[in-house]
Amino acid sequence: MANTDSIGIRVFSLNCWGIRYLSKQCCQRYARIGDTLCKEEHDIVLLQEVWSEKDFLSLKKKLASCHPHSHYFKSGVIGSGLAIFSKHRIHDTFLYRYSLNGYPYMAHHGDWFGGKAVGLAVLSIGSLTANVYVTHLHAEYCRDKDSYLPHRVVQAWELQQFVRHTSAGADVVILGGDLNMHPEDLGNRLLRVYTGLRDSYLETDKFDGCEDGITLIADNPFIRKKDLVPFEKGIRIDYILFKGCSKTAIFCDSMCTTKGCIPEHPFPYSDHEALTTELRLVSHTPSETGRDKQSKDQDSAAGRVAELVDIVTEARTEVKVGLHCAERMRYTAARTGALGLALLFLELAIAVVPWLAPGTEQPFPSISFYLLAALSFAILLTTSLLYIFYTMELKSLQGAEDQMRLAIGSLQEKLRGLPLAQLNNAQLKPPGGQEPSAFDPEE
Repeated sequence: MANTDSIGIRVFSLNCWGIRYLSKQCCQRYARIGDTLCKEEHDIVLLQEVWSEKDFLSLKKKLASCHPHSHYFKSGVIGSGLAIFSKHRIHDTFLYRYSLNGYPYMAHHGDWFGGKAVGLAVLSIGSLTANVYVTHLHAEYCRDKDSYLPHRVVQAWELQQFVRHTSAGADVVILGGDLNMHPEDLGNRLLRVYTGLRDSYLETDKFDGCEDGITLIADNPFIRKKDLVPFEKGIRIDYILFKGCSKTAIFCDSMCTTKGCIPEHPFPYSDHEALTTELRLVSHTPSETGRDKQSKDQDSAAGRVAELVDIVTEARTEVKVGLHCAERMRYTAARTGALGLALLFLELAIAVVPWLAPGTEQPFPSISFYLLAALSFAILLTTSLLYIFYTMELKSLQGAEDQMRLAIGSLQEKLRGLPLAQLNNAQLKPPGGQEPSAFDPEE
């Protein structure tokens, strides 16, 4: 290829764990985060769990000179917690809130109240247009019995759809955040293969950070080690992903993570480690002959289609498991609600006894009567709300399952239309390449 231009950018991502009055040493950590960002020459800063808008405004004031452009994505009851700071001008923003995000009665987990979402900011980097995404997916609280897995798979499905459908005109795509998924988890594979996004940690030859790139380390004082079982050293759930386009190649020159406590301080920036990636954008013109390039693209497409069929089928199976669970919970809510309604009718029948038979005393003490009536009403109200919630969950799961079914059909049509030789090549060797192009199976 003939290089015509090269631009270097540094991207920073951190889950700040910024729950006011609950997160340990929150104010002190925000102060250190702001100091570090002022010193470091980051072009783009992607933050998650900035739950308080006051904390965002405080950071915005502190970073005004080095990152004059910023945006705070608002969502849910307490906000999405997503924020972006940039040296480059932000031309446009958009927020997409995931249709599924846990359960409101699991208040101790809190994900539902956060309104998990993905935020998009469109930037100008020199003459290039960059779509920058920041997101935070539902947490995994138990690896062995993960009741939130269908929700997280649907979130990954909606995330890849959002990225594909909004990045068509972008020269550069960057996605950072806490995905709450291990590198080979279903949702992670679905996101990367469908969109063509590449993992900074896997792409760079120069890495400085925690072993295996882990971002939730066992040595962090804010983490309970039992939460990381069976991963003794920690897990990698925070990512910076990227891709270019046909006219812009993108390379990861280096990547680093923090390693626990802040230098000269007894505490770290957060319960997560921060990530910094140095990317190099190279504008180029293709030099390969049309026939050779077309052959390579077709072989690569065949491999991606075959892999996607398997991944989407696996995701659809997981969504069906969530569907059966939601149907069972809705049925339980309906049955319990019917019991509450029956009790309420019994209360009404008891209440009208003195009216139908004048002189007859109430068969139950008044206090017992009113307590039973309150209990019946509480059961009916609670189960009605749960029934509505599980119905909404069913609709979202059914919608995602329908989309996956259509996608699998489209992918299988593509496979049938590809020459046999290409399919054989795709099965013999996995798709690779330093610069996979964006792939849209709906083309």
